Amino acid sequence: MRGVTNPANPRILITRAEDVVGERWDDYADCVRRAGGEPSPADMTDYPPGAAVGPFDGLVLTAGVDVDPARYGEERSDRVREIDPARDAFEESLLAIARERDRPVLAICRGHQLFNVAAGGRLLQHLEDREPHRARRGADGESIDSGWHPVDVAPGSLLASIAGPGPLRVNSRHHQAVLGSTVAASLTIAATASDGVVEALEDPAHRWALSVQWHPERPEMTDDPALRSASIALFEAFVATCAAGTAAGSGVRAEGRA
Repeated sequence: MRGVTNPANPRILITRAEDVVGERWDDYADCVRRAGGEPSPADMTDYPPGAAVGPFDGLVLTAGVDVDPARYGEERSDRVREIDPARDAFEESLLAIARERDRPVLAICRGHQLFNVAAGGRLLQHLEDREPHRARRGADGESIDSGWHPVDVAPGSLLASIAGPGPLRVNSRHHQAVLGSTVAASLTIAATASDGVVEALEDPAHRWALSVQWHPERPEMTDDPALRSASIALFEAFVATCAAGTAAGSGVRAEGRA
């Protein structure tokens, strides 16, 4: 792993576990690269417990299978079919390292849910109503269309400073959710859907830490200029903050150990 980061291209760790149909790590990487960052895969098979985690300037937590309810002290519902406790532990450790090193964090979909759980929050294990949050599967089980709905942005939030006051139109592909009653005490709500599902969270104790329930990385968002505020703008603000943090330092980071 490299020991030097070019301040002009901040090194962004992006968790990689393509364990859900329709998930593409390259979508996240393309967004980071277009915003001026250098995407670097963070695959848990490359980071066994206790292994060194080298220098990085920002962290993206990606989508994937359900967070294990055991992590927030609940029995697993029969509606929670796929979990990966090893991935949960790995990504929580990366979040802790990012906080310790004061590195910006952008958490997406499952990442948003883990962001809350890692801070001491809980999840609703299953949204009974498919509309408007759940993805739609085709007859072949492979073709998936997103749900779509507006979200209201909290005034004065980090999200509002990036995306504007809203409302924002976003895609939706989840069946677990963060609710107002399950948000970790240390986090603040940055956006909500009309049914009360929490769509974005921020950590005011962290220099730059934002989680969103939607998928700003997907081409259906990035390719539509009307949706820029909820997609491309997020990556641009995130990478710019990562670059600013790198430039403020020496530009040469020693290898760290988790």
